[in-house]
This record gives sequence, structure tokens and C-alpha cells, in this order.
Amino acid sequence: MKIGSVSSYDRTGGNDDGFSGKYSFGRKEADGLVLADLKGPGIIYRFWTPTPTDDVLEFLFDGEQKPRVAVKFRDLFLGKHPAFPSPLVGFGAGGYYSYVPLPFAQSCVVRLRAAKMQFYQINYALYGPEAGISTFDPQFSDSHLALRDQAMKLWGSSGGDIRYFVTPPEAPSHARPLPGRGLTIEPHSTNEVFQTDKGGRIVALKISPASAIAGKARDLLLKISFDGEEPSVLCPLGDFFGYAWGQPAMQSLLVGTAGETNYCYFPMPFERGARVEIISERATRVELSVEVDVVPGPRAADEGKFYALWRRENPTKLGEPYRFINTEGRGHLVGVVLQAQGFESGKTLFFEGDDQTTIDGELVIHGTGSEDFFNGGWYDVPDRWEKRLSFPLSGCLGYAKHLGRTGAYRLFIGDAYAYRKGILQTIEHSGEKNNIPADYCSVTYLYSERRPSASLTVPPLAARRVIDPKEVVFPMWWQTPISTWSFDRASLTRKKASLSGEEVRYLSLVATGEDWFGPHFLSPICDVPTSGWYAIYIEAVKGPGQAKVQLFRNENPVAEPADLYAENQSKSGRVLLGRLELTEGKNALMFKLVGKNEKSSGLGLDLVNLICVREE
Repeated sequence: MKIGSVSSYDRTGGNDDGFSGKYSFGRKEADGLVLADLKGPGIIYRFWTPTPTDDVLEFLFDGEQKPRVAVKFRDLFLGKHPAFPSPLVGFGAGGYYSYVPLPFAQSCVVRLRAAKMQFYQINYALYGPEAGISTFDPQFSDSHLALRDQAMKLWGSSGGDIRYFVTPPEAPSHARPLPGRGLTIEPHSTNEVFQTDKGGRIVALKISPASAIAGKARDLLLKISFDGEEPSVLCPLGDFFGYAWGQPAMQSLLVGTAGETNYCYFPMPFERGARVEIISERATRVELSVEVDVVPGPRAADEGKFYALWRRENPTKLGEPYRFINTEGRGHLVGVVLQAQGFESGKTLFFEGDDQTTIDGELVIHGTGSEDFFNGGWYDVPDRWEKRLSFPLSGCLGYAKHLGRTGAYRLFIGDAYAYRKGILQTIEHSGEKNNIPADYCSVTYLYSERRPSASLTVPPLAARRVIDPKEVVFPMWWQTPISTWSFDRASLTRKKASLSGEEVRYLSLVATGEDWFGPHFLSPICDVPTSGWYAIYIEAVKGPGQAKVQLFRNENPVAEPADLYAENQSKSGRVLLGRLELTEGKNALMFKLVGKNEKSSGLGLDLVNLICVREE
């Protein structure tokens, strides 16, 4: 078996991974663009794009001149074609994906009848002739339909209890979930959750309530050991279940959080024994409910053991991509979770980086962008990669431009990355040359024949904690939400101007007279990561039609007003409007236009940025 991929990545090492279409095909033909030309036997396991069109996509198998499957490219992902049903195909977070396996005995050509293609990735595996692979037939047999229905049922159960699926048929199964065991976690203690001296497999691990585990310290650790060996899992407890910056964020098919319950259904086989522990480095007591469901039957000779690797690079290394894992041995990678945070508030350009996978010493996969690797697309674009979204095998953990944060997860089932000698899984932290330092933190799930050579230890508590930015910049010209603004005789628009050679974008409030209840106002919402006292600054466009602006709280001025009048338009520096105590989360500020300079011709407020600086 050999893992492979074709994609539209920029062959020069630049960032044109599909924008121009220059690298978005293997060859041009009279009938269109050949996206992939694969020699089998093999199976296409994943097809992804953020730029589908209404052009016809064709699959030609085993040297056929006429396509066996022809479908509008967009419809491939919408569940409209009987061969590509939802939820095995889907879309969201800016991306479109298909996980319908497309086997071929001899060859498969993927062709788009179009003059241009943009972003795409096709993941596949090639096999030897002994695999006995039969070519895809869209006229499904009854047995095939029955298996497909089971897969669709499974995928539709994301966030639900799927232990029935990971429990071997010969093992006893449970008609209903097992009762959880109450556990008091004392400060600075190690607590045994489960222990056995017999072979078997863990088919479900549940820990609740999720809110008790939440926190930015990462001071609770999950430790799982098999067969008397060193821990296979030693990971911050919340991060193991897909938490992001201390809060539950993931609800995938196999691991995540549903309501107050953290769950994991990765099967964990062992030969002679297993131990599950929770280590507390917290200063306070924690009350948890824990369920470990184990069925008999030791690990088979052809099964790997389950491992989870937690890593952090803070900062990432200049000139080198971030490493999820670099290990020797034989196994297969089955999932990654990434939390990524830049050092500049209001900027997430580090997420332009490509994923790359080297298996057994050969680079076999080169992606087209960070959110693309996680089946998304177009980060920081409205209604795309801009909020937390979970799908069965992938999702966005959240996007907060003002905090320089985003994160994601992807699980690999049919498209698992199998290796015989070793695997290096990386992702860049910039569009080119890995030249944007950032704080990257990840969990990698894998199965391995022997203990991986990669270190599975975790750093000390101080090196694990979430670091919140002290300065938070809200670009008022982009997606900063507005609670409210003047009701009468005012307009709010986005504008841009060239000032001293710089293109300046801003949110413009233009008013006359007064509003119904007094001075005109604008109330933006500031989402801050930590409670405390903040200095509130604005960057604005000064000009001949600008007003005096003043920060208010509870109808009382916080400090003196700032006069934004200037004879000619110019971008201001930072203007301090006062100090406020803000709570973690969303805070609605209140700016009022309390008058104007006697020379001003209007009553305007042109905001470029709102800046909140936390004071120690």
C-alpha cells in the first residue's frame, strides 16, 4: 500500500496554490483539464475543494473512453447524485469534501470539462494486485447499499454514542451506556480511573462535566498505559478531547465534546493490561464522572496500539514548518488537532501555510493551505471559515482574528496515513518560508506496531498554559460586530482612502443634529480573552468633517473627549479614550459624538481600529 495525493499546490514554493489556476491540473486536453491520472489498483478516498463550479466533473476508469460517472462539480458535494450521498459528502467552513471511496482495478482519470480550475486535493492509496480491488460501479448491489447505509448511519451519529461500531462483533456489547463512576480529584494528585490485568480493548472513554475540565492552565492530564509500558497517552485532558484555548470546541465522530460529556471512541486494544489515570496539577478539587468501557479480547497480532502525542512550539521555528509528529516505526496516523495563535492581534496570515506529509522518506502529500488541510477554505471570509463548526471527520475549532487565533481538526479513517518505516507530518506557519512566528499546539492520534520514537512526554505546567494577548486589536473596517448605533439622522458605511501613500480602510459613522435620545453613538462589541482593566484606544481618520468622540459607561463619561478634527484627512496614531474594567468575553462599549470643533464641517467618526490593552 502506498499513500499519495494530487493537489493544486504552488510548485515554486510560493502561495499560488490555486488562485490563478496555474498548478490546478495535471495536463490540458481538448475535453478539459485532467486533475488526476492514477494507475492502479487503488482507491480515491478524499476529494476536497473550496471552489466548486457548475462545470462537469468526470471519472474515467480502467482506460474507458466514456466516463462512468459525470456530475456537476458542485453537485458532487451536495448530496444530489445517488453515488455521492450525504453525509459521506458535505460542505461547510468554506470547503467541500467527498469521502465516497472510488476504487479502480487498473486506472482512474479525473477530468473537469472547464478552461480553468482553482483549488483541489485528491487523496488516494495504491495497492498491489493481491488486494483484489474491483472498479467502482455506480449501479450498486444490494450488499453494497446495505454497507453504505451503515456508513451513512455512522456518519450521522457524530457526537453520539458509537461504541457499537468499534466493539468487535464477537465481543459482548452493551444495550445502553454504562453508568459513570464519580471521582473526586484532589489538588496535586494522581488518580486511578481504571485498571485491569487482562487483555482487551477500551471501546469508550467518557469524562464529564466538560465545564469542570475547562481552563487555560492545562493543569489536568490524561494518562493511559498499556501492558506495563510507558504511557501511550500523556496529554492535557481537555486538549485530548479537542478543547481550544481551554474551552470545549470539537464534536467529531470519534472524539470530542457533546454537551457536558467528553467522549472518545478510538478503539484501544491491549495484550496484558491497561491503566487509565488523571493527574491533577490544579490547586483546587475537581469532581468528575468517568466511564471506561472495556470488552474482552486481547490485541490481535496485526493491530497497532493507540497513542496520542501532545506538542507545542512557542514560538514556531523560523524557516521550519511546525511538526505534528516525526517518528520511526510502522503504523498509521488517524487524526490531528491544531490550535494556532499568532503574536500580532488582528492578523492570521500564518494560516496560509501548507501541510506536508513524508512517509517512509518520500514526500507524498503537499497541501494547499492550512484550513484546506482541515476540509475548510477562505479563512476570515464571512459565512466560511469564521466560526466554530464540527463535521464527522473535520472542523474549525474557532476563528478570532482580533486574538490572532484559529484552530481545526481532521480525522483519517479510509484515508489514514499508513507508514512502514516512519512518518513526518508538518504544516507551515506562513504562505512562504515559514517566516511568521506563532504559537502552535497540537494533539496527534496514531496507531503504532511498537512505541513511537517520537517523545510522548509533556512539558512542565508553566510551558503548557494558554497565553492570552495583552493587546487586542479590533479592525473596525472588517468583521468587528456592532451592538447598535444611532437610530435617526445617521448612516454607517465601510470606506477606504489613500492617506500618505497608505490604503486606509475604516468604518464611517456620518451624522447630523442629534439622535432621538441625545448625542449620536456607536457601540462596538469587544471580545477580550481575560477579565481585567483595559486602556481603550482608537485609531481613526482625522479630517475636516470629524466630531469629538467620548467613551461612556452607564451613561457617564469615562474620560475627556477626543477631538478628531483636522484640516486635511490623515490617519491618527493611537488616541486614548479612557480605562474600563472588562469581563472575559463580549463587552459592548459606547462611543458618543459629543460635539465638534468650531472649524469642523460635519459630525463624523471614521474608525480604523479599536484597541484594548490589558493593564497589569
